[in-house]
Amino acid sequence: MKAVYRTSYTDSSGIVLKELPIPEPQSDEIQIKVIATSVSRTDLGVLTGWPWIMRLFVGWPKPRNPIPGTDFTGKVTKVGNLVSDFDEGEMVWGMKDNGIGSHAEYFCTGAFKHLQKLPQGIDPVIAAACIEGAHYAINFINKLDLQPEDRALVIGGTGGIGSAAIQLLKAKRIHVTAVSLGQVDRVKALGADRVINGLEENFLDCGEQFHAILDAVGKSRFTICKPLLYPKGSYLSSELGPNWENIFLALTTPILSNKKVIFPLPQDLKGSLSKMSELLLKKQFNPLIDRVISLAEIQEAYSYVSQGKKIGNVIVKMDPEI
Repeated sequence: MKAVYRTSYTDSSGIVLKELPIPEPQSDEIQIKVIATSVSRTDLGVLTGWPWIMRLFVGWPKPRNPIPGTDFTGKVTKVGNLVSDFDEGEMVWGMKDNGIGSHAEYFCTGAFKHLQKLPQGIDPVIAAACIEGAHYAINFINKLDLQPEDRALVIGGTGGIGSAAIQLLKAKRIHVTAVSLGQVDRVKALGADRVINGLEENFLDCGEQFHAILDAVGKSRFTICKPLLYPKGSYLSSELGPNWENIFLALTTPILSNKKVIFPLPQDLKGSLSKMSELLLKKQFNPLIDRVISLAEIQEAYSYVSQGKKIGNVIVKMDPEI
């Protein structure tokens, strides 16, 4: 099989596409033939080991798994003799944010809490764009007590998380203002009520206040955004912030301020997958996809994502004929 391979933490220049034996499942594992996966900021963290805290989960001093990749859709091709929940031929999807080895044509796993059966009727390539960003977006929103017609600001409306958050918020009848660097029409098409083009205007001058600010790219700070929050409003970021300030602010602002930081630790992947299955089957979610590439192009894709240029999701389709 072909697989992305590296032996140490590196940037995109340090990975190679390597021919490896197809792995065989242990008695408590399944073998999965990957149909599609993505290249995301989470994948960059697994590849580079940055921020350093990633290495506590991915491996120290080098990655435990030389094959990166965190999310996937695929088909079960072999089942260990102790596994009773999955059968050969079933479609599955999932994610493990410290790496599952899905940037390969096959991988084996027994981490069943990180995957779920993919319902019939859902395109596995489209589904691959509804895992990482959507899971994190759901874990932004479920930390908030937003009511219909409340107002939310999404910073990073063209990212995987931000583009998902806009649609999920609109499904809850929230008034959404989104900030993007260009691509205004594409963000508007996601359902945003207002789109601020950050290339032309400063969102701090928007003249609005919000019940929640979701910084889906981690480019701003609570101290900067605080004037835009209503009293009792909340700021959430996808990043730790300078000197990990968002963790400390999440502990102190609920006590010391009438505006607070919430640090949205992602939990309950199966709940996120179930939610996305429901929305996809009802045609109520349309992921923003930048491009669909082959595995042979993945080095360039890592470089592209690392530059912060992607619009939505970069998807790797293993078999161009599918």
